Amino acid sequence: MEPNPTPTTPLPALPLPRAQPESLADLFLSFTVLALQGFGGVLAVVQRELVDKKRWMTNEEFIEDWAVAQIMPGPNVVNLSIMIGDRYFGLRGALVGLAGMLTFPLLGVLLLALVYAQYAHYPQVAGALRGMGAVAAGLITATGLRLLRAVRHHALGTPLCLLLGALCFVAIALLQLPLIYVLLVLGGLGCVLTYRKLRP
Repeated sequence: MEPNPTPTTPLPALPLPRAQPESLADLFLSFTVLALQGFGGVLAVVQRELVDKKRWMTNEEFIEDWAVAQIMPGPNVVNLSIMIGDRYFGLRGALVGLAGMLTFPLLGVLLLALVYAQYAHYPQVAGALRGMGAVAAGLITATGLRLLRAVRHHALGTPLCLLLGALCFVAIALLQLPLIYVLLVLGGLGCVLTYRKLRP
């Protein structure tokens, strides 16, 4: 009589490989498409494309990188494209990410500037621009609300994160304090509190 076979323990499933740009051309085209979608601001588009569609980063990573991009000089999303390009391809990736964000939008802006100079005096044009501004504000608000999900995993906890966010809104939108002071005070406070929470 044959002995009963020894039961084998199933091996743990290996994590799926992390999504990333396939090449410099993929990086350039991705940021070009992203930039061309960003009428009135790219924040709403960049979060959806990089986190939800391409999965090059998680929501938490996006918030951390966006915070760094926000405090650095220059446009936020351009800083972010440089950081992501450098992460995957070094200096070449940083330059390609920057080129992807700027090349075709620059050409588009120059073309629109020529057209706008011809038709700026029409009230319909001014009304259309105000309408696009309202849509852009809605997109940014919607993105901010979606990013609230990542706050649940933050070391400070949801209540304190929401409090810091509310203080930032009051300082900038209502009191109209200079951004640099708000970043130094509230950003510095957030960094110190997070460091103390994470310190062993």
